[in-house]
Amino acid sequence: MRSFKKYFITGLLIWVPLVITIWVLGLVISTLESVVPAFLSPQALFGLDIPGFRVLVVLVVLLATGVFAANFLGRSIVSRSEQLLGRIPLVRSIYQSVKQVSDTLLAPNGQAFRQAVLIQYPHKGSWTIALLTGAPSGEVAAHLQTEHVSVYVPTTPNPTSGYFLMLPRSEVIALSMSVDAALKYIVSMGVVAPPSEPPIVISPLPTESAGEVEPLDVHKHS
Repeated sequence: MRSFKKYFITGLLIWVPLVITIWVLGLVISTLESVVPAFLSPQALFGLDIPGFRVLVVLVVLLATGVFAANFLGRSIVSRSEQLLGRIPLVRSIYQSVKQVSDTLLAPNGQAFRQAVLIQYPHKGSWTIALLTGAPSGEVAAHLQTEHVSVYVPTTPNPTSGYFLMLPRSEVIALSMSVDAALKYIVSMGVVAPPSEPPIVISPLPTESAGEVEPLDVHKHS
């Protein structure tokens, strides 16, 4: 029975990551293919099924859109299209919210989810890993007495859900581990620990503006 259990667990350790990886890739591919209209399917164009053709169509459209939007004419058309969508009541609220989130997450110079930090949550003495997302601004910042940063606290083992917190900068400890390593640590419930690093703390930074915040500086200490 011990040998059976040993071999069974070994088989699970090999197949479970592989099956989940294939399942996730299949889900991503099927999602991309679902946005391609029927008249652009390989059956409609060539009369036969070509695996991956719809994904290639999506990639080509994205690349072509990026090239088109990079010139003056493309930027002008995109701007006018956004203005038009902004005038439609229901569409306006959905589109602007999604656009703000996507601009924050996907912008090359954005700082969202670029740094892992250590905070005390949900109470003092209880620690968890969070991701730096920016800094409070506007009316919210006006009500805060000290300099604060915004963080996202992922849940375990599903990091796509979590909590948004605004904490004093002095209570946030910057970590030298990468965001990928932090997410692995969270998803694995602490089993897959990142490489050991000396303790580090954050140092004062210039005041942020417009809700943006630069990465937290880290300094090693003994």
